[in-house]
Amino acid sequence: MRRFLIAGNWKMNTLRQSGVALAGELAAVAAHEEAGVEVLVCPPYPYLLPVGERIGGSAVQLGAQDVYFESPGAFTGEIAVEMLKDCGCRYVLIGHSERRAILGETDAVINRKVRAALAGGLTVVLCVGELLAERQSGQTEEVLDRQMEGGFSGISEAEAASIVVAYEPVWAIGTGRTASPEQAQEVHAVLRAQLKAATSHSDRISILYGGSMNAANAAQLLAQPDIDGGLIGGAALKAPDFLAIMAAGSVSA
Repeated sequence: MRRFLIAGNWKMNTLRQSGVALAGELAAVAAHEEAGVEVLVCPPYPYLLPVGERIGGSAVQLGAQDVYFESPGAFTGEIAVEMLKDCGCRYVLIGHSERRAILGETDAVINRKVRAALAGGLTVVLCVGELLAERQSGQTEEVLDRQMEGGFSGISEAEAASIVVAYEPVWAIGTGRTASPEQAQEVHAVLRAQLKAATSHSDRISILYGGSMNAANAAQLLAQPDIDGGLIGGAALKAPDFLAIMAAGSVSA
């Protein structure tokens, strides 16, 4: 059974004090799990521990924004799966469009991270999505198929059930543009079909929408049949906005 997940990706934002304060506001509302909706926050690495401590005992889960695929060792600047788990993380984002576009991560690198995270017991939020030029040239389905195939390569049936897919139309991230509910649903339906072809556990894999979801458009987006939550960027940094999205998720779940 698919679950609703409302996830906040704080990216390279907040300082310790502001991050802990934000986490506290969310935890105060999400004192217990509401109507089948799970809540996740992914702060920057330095604040995993204090944020994790602040949300402890609430229904808010802790996740990281990335991970490396090697075991602990001589990999300066990287973070291992074991370290994230030691900080209390249950989730990790992998393949975010900014890491693909800005930091040059390939499908092969992303797949190694996915396999390492799953092997270490983390739930993976696998991010996929097309550029504006790719959408305009009719390549959306082709791009998603390639990214999904790359992300799921070498993943067992059992492991597939521990993956959440997040659809990020890159042209709608931080641009003020948002896919209409109908556009988002159309692509989510494509992803759902791809999952059904790839694994028998497709009915347990949630698909989040990650293209500038906010308090104003969340209810319409989350009402779509194949949208199981949101991966929230800018709105996740404002407690009232994120709480409004959480509430919309509770209604749609």
